[in-house]
Amino acid sequence: MKILDRYIVKTMAFYTLSVMFIWLGVYAFLNFINEANSIGHADYTAINAMFYVVLDLPSVAYAHSSVIILLGSLLALGHLAATSQLIIVRSSGTSIMGITTIVVKVALVFISVLILMGELIAPMATEYAENSRSKALGQNVQTKSQQGFWVKDNNSIIHVNKNFDGHLFGDVTLIKLKNSNTLESVTHADSAIFDGKNLKLEQGDNYQISKNQKKFYRIEPDYLKQKKIQVSFDQEFISSLSKEPYELSTWHLLKKINFLAENNLATDAFEVELYKRIVKPFTLVAMIIFSMLFVFGSLRDASLGKKVFLGLMLSLTFELFSRIGSVLSLRLDYNHFLIASIPTLIVLIFALILLKRKSAQ
Repeated sequence: MKILDRYIVKTMAFYTLSVMFIWLGVYAFLNFINEANSIGHADYTAINAMFYVVLDLPSVAYAHSSVIILLGSLLALGHLAATSQLIIVRSSGTSIMGITTIVVKVALVFISVLILMGELIAPMATEYAENSRSKALGQNVQTKSQQGFWVKDNNSIIHVNKNFDGHLFGDVTLIKLKNSNTLESVTHADSAIFDGKNLKLEQGDNYQISKNQKKFYRIEPDYLKQKKIQVSFDQEFISSLSKEPYELSTWHLLKKINFLAENNLATDAFEVELYKRIVKPFTLVAMIIFSMLFVFGSLRDASLGKKVFLGLMLSLTFELFSRIGSVLSLRLDYNHFLIASIPTLIVLIFALILLKRKSAQ
């Protein structure tokens, strides 16, 4: 790597890390103020609140990674332009496209690190923070979200009215189908135990439904002491039922989409979130390249700061409309991947063409 390249990388790293620390610092301060209302309840102290806020920071950094890196990149370039260093860099023979390539490479390295942190560290840190907070407040983590759920698993439909801890269920109904239009049996149990592979129903009633030669349906009730069935979902799937798509890791998103698709259930909300994550690095590159048009368009202009700010606002507006497009594709049932990728592709191509023209001048 050339000395000039290292200098640009060092400047970008300094500004990007500065933006990240300030961004996370402001968030941590506001979140701590919010947690202050709970300090003093049960065993929840100020140290517990600080611990909870700190453990939540990796997920915040991941969620706002695009904005943090965009701000850091533009502030670094704005500094180089305002101090006329970009003019010196260009006079040394480095083209606009060359500088753009360096900036994009550094941005991709940063977002790769934040994605790894968001996928590997953030879920564990957030879960540990929630568990620690709930214990300090004297709450049961699962009773906080003790709602029931429905699950379709091959030819079985399972309804759990009470989910105590992800392993112990109460008021469980199992509906078995012969085919899509014919009931085979209905089982209702007072409780059930889930071990990750099997669901064991206890203390309930089983109603076997059959058809005689005259094609009349016959219901045969039977007291059920215990019944064990094998299921294709696991403990992680049960845990994910109470979470929004954006709260799941990409691996869990893929598993959930696969399970829902196999059972002919709607996967739209999870597919939209998955495609947003796939397109995210490309969207960041498109925003950076688009914003750089404003930086290189006015290297000797006194209003450079205003134009950099304008480029930043336009880039963030583009990301906002991309997110709105994702929601509309969900509501109107359009192709989710196309809606997520086409705006990014159009802006990326448009910005590259203009930047190449600017570089050729």
